[in-house]
Amino acid sequence: MDDPEELAQAVSKAASRDGRRLAIVESLTGGLVCSDLAASPGSSEWFRGGVVAYDRTTKHGALGVPDGPVVSEPAVRTMAEKAADMLGADLTLAVSGAGGPEPQDDQPPGTVWFAITDKGETEAWVEQTESDDPQDVLRHTRIRSLQALLDHMGE
Repeated sequence: MDDPEELAQAVSKAASRDGRRLAIVESLTGGLVCSDLAASPGSSEWFRGGVVAYDRTTKHGALGVPDGPVVSEPAVRTMAEKAADMLGADLTLAVSGAGGPEPQDDQPPGTVWFAITDKGETEAWVEQTESDDPQDVLRHTRIRSLQALLDHMGE
């Protein structure tokens, strides 16, 4: 499935079924994933909200990301954990990446870090998109973020 609306609706069904409270913290995608989830049926029951921390000073200041690169595992782990705490969510996804067309933090364009915090346990991973075109990277990241939530909820 690669339609963000369908993916978000599937997340909604899974979150409603499981009684999960979800939150999102985004950098690269600038609020696209939050928008997808907020537009889903029943989102007021399970969507706690989101944080769009696009600028590195926001990540370091508001979210407590450690000094250093923001396109990194430590950054997304911290983002997910802080947002989960701030928003009272059971399940939180964070995403940060080099959207292109230029590298960021010594990471090639299309490098995307994800983290999911689920009731205090955090896992993080990196993916490399096939394109360095910013629109392609955003679309891929938006879809992968929603799919990661579904996968994590066993869908």
